[in-house]
Amino acid sequence: MLSAQTVSIIKSTVPVLAEHGLEITKTFYSRMFARHPELLNIFNHANQKQGRQQQALANAVYAAAAHIDNIGAILPAVKLIAHKHRSLGIKPEHYPIVGENLLAAIQEVLGDAATPEIIAAWGEAYGFIADAFISIEAEMYAEAEGAEGGWKDFRRFVVDRKQVESDVITSFYLVPEDGGAISSFIPGQYVTVKVNIPGAKNTMLRQYSLSCEPGKPYYRISVKREDGTSNHPDGAVSNYLHETVKVGDVLELSAPAGEFVLDLQDTRPVVLLSGGVGLTPMVSMLNTLATQGGERSVTFLHSALNGNVHALREEVLAAAGRIGQAAKVRFVYEQPSETDRAAGAFDREGRIDAAYLAEEAPKDAVYYICGPVPFMRAMVQALKANGVADESIRYEFFGPAGTLES
Repeated sequence: MLSAQTVSIIKSTVPVLAEHGLEITKTFYSRMFARHPELLNIFNHANQKQGRQQQALANAVYAAAAHIDNIGAILPAVKLIAHKHRSLGIKPEHYPIVGENLLAAIQEVLGDAATPEIIAAWGEAYGFIADAFISIEAEMYAEAEGAEGGWKDFRRFVVDRKQVESDVITSFYLVPEDGGAISSFIPGQYVTVKVNIPGAKNTMLRQYSLSCEPGKPYYRISVKREDGTSNHPDGAVSNYLHETVKVGDVLELSAPAGEFVLDLQDTRPVVLLSGGVGLTPMVSMLNTLATQGGERSVTFLHSALNGNVHALREEVLAAAGRIGQAAKVRFVYEQPSETDRAAGAFDREGRIDAAYLAEEAPKDAVYYICGPVPFMRAMVQALKANGVADESIRYEFFGPAGTLES
């Protein structure tokens, strides 16, 4: 356990972290990659360029400081990050590198304000937190490797089928190259895909939700092609998968991971609420609920720009049909095309709001939410406005965990 003096010093730095945390994490990553460029093979370069990784780490460091006297309060966040670390291949030997550069970044940004006592306290606190991560991740590695059909680190999978689902989303059906069994997973989990793109300096890793249900002889990921904007470049991996990878090619996958999972023991009504490509884990959940059977009420609400970009539509309707009268499906299009109108392809024009949620979804349900951050923020705020309790709202971030606070 940490000494009382260390806890007191760390708590005293909370206001400083609130003001300078992002600058510290930006400095940290700059220092670390300059000294250990091999780590660029692990981190998502796009998240670095967009500042998402730096902000996520700043949030995590702030939370650790604020709750240093009650680490149990942030244990769920620790487990969430540990799942991502295991999926990416973070190992114990990486933690001293991170610690050294984080302390140096604190010293560099705060200057004389970072007294020897503060640096020593943060060194002790970092060691304590790192040990917690290493212990949890060791258990996760052992569990992944020891599961039936499981494996350690990355395993080679062959693209058995490539299916265009919409103008922007394509599914990849992946089977193990060695012909062996594959481990099961909990609906909502993801895998990390490792690729070496010709001409790229570093290996690239991306995490994609599994869009199939467990128990199949394959994994399926349904990937949105990320087209660039004036502020962001094209998605390197998603474009490579869409444009270059073909049937018969090999991709390396981690074993499934993730904490955003369907609770099959919960008997409350369930609402699966998604925006855009955020429907991928929801389709896995919906198909699983259909296969499981029972009388549990299921509501599937999906928001898309229009039918051209709406993926897996028929699969969702088929799964709901297997559930029967206990299932409800609603599609909301923000900008429906004339073809969408003629076909009656959607149930509402515009966006999902609090009034629509109150009308279509039971208040006593458990809500699973996945989609772009603005969508999730709007949904969480709408549900809270409708009186839905925090413990009944579960959501998944793409990439580094952020905040849904406005």
